[in-house]
Amino acid sequence: MMKVLVANDDGIHANGIRTLVEYLSRQFEVYVAAPDRERSATGHALTLHKPIRVDELDMGIPVKKAYSVTGTPSDCVKIALNAILDIKPDIVVSGINHGPNLGVDVLYSGTVSAALEGAIHGLPSVAISLTNGYERMADFSHGAEFLCCYLPKVLEIGMPAKTILNINIPAIPLSEMTGIKLTQLGTRMYTDTYERRVDPRGLVYYWLAGEIAETGEPEGTDVHAIRNNMISVTPVHIDMTNYQVLKDQVDSLEIMGCVRELL
Repeated sequence: MMKVLVANDDGIHANGIRTLVEYLSRQFEVYVAAPDRERSATGHALTLHKPIRVDELDMGIPVKKAYSVTGTPSDCVKIALNAILDIKPDIVVSGINHGPNLGVDVLYSGTVSAALEGAIHGLPSVAISLTNGYERMADFSHGAEFLCCYLPKVLEIGMPAKTILNINIPAIPLSEMTGIKLTQLGTRMYTDTYERRVDPRGLVYYWLAGEIAETGEPEGTDVHAIRNNMISVTPVHIDMTNYQVLKDQVDSLEIMGCVRELL
């Protein structure tokens, strides 16, 4: 039976991970290691300067083991694979995230980073998000149902090294979706604004209040697929090297000229 390690960034008590684990546990051997509280937008941060505490708990769902971790999503996967679990999972799944992870979101996303940590350890890894997951009555069952069918195919086909699949699910029933699209990352930029406030003691603080800048996204991107009611599956690679620059443009970069002068 397939062994699945599940993590997230919304916390172990979030509806997204509970729905996902409930569905996965019907077919697979499931292990959970998730933050004890919400850790959204923590990126690939690791806890270095304070201890990480791990508590086994009962989720009320028939999983093999479930652990609440006082760390980041990346901490959860790293500590599960290196210290907690006495088995090696076949695949790592992160989610279901409460909200989309499209375009540049992947750079900030704790959900995506937890999956990337699995890939760093050489395991096939998947991140999954629901586009309206932040809404109070969001239905995560469609994403969970899809993933239960999709995971065996992922293992059967195999994953390239250092690569995860970043999946985004439209907030509609499976029967209304128009297909599954293999996509590239879109742009999905934000209007970053900070609201200046004053606390009751007269001290100034700032609250990030940016909104999504609605721009046209070309066909083939994850944002375009979601806007057209398709499930988006984007292969995301750990290696951030721009090989095209190395291959074609290295001689034209001023910085390289500076390096030659220094040498």
